[in-house]
Amino acid sequence: TYLFTKGVDKILKKVAEETGEVIIAAKNNNEELIYESADLLYHLLVLLVNQGLSINDIFKELATRRK
Repeated sequence: TYLFTKGVDKILKKVAEETGEVIIAAKNNNEELIYESADLLYHLLVLLVNQGLSINDIFKELATRRK
């Protein structure tokens, strides 16, 4: 609820922050990659909902890319 009340700029800031943390964890072969990836997915889902989308919209798009 906090992120929704703060608006899209705050949500985007969190997505960017978590993306950076995933990159660093992966680069360092750090066991925190799972934790940081979960945070990124969470904030990405918040962004999708804020934009009127769902994870199913993403799955549908991915399905069109299968060869």
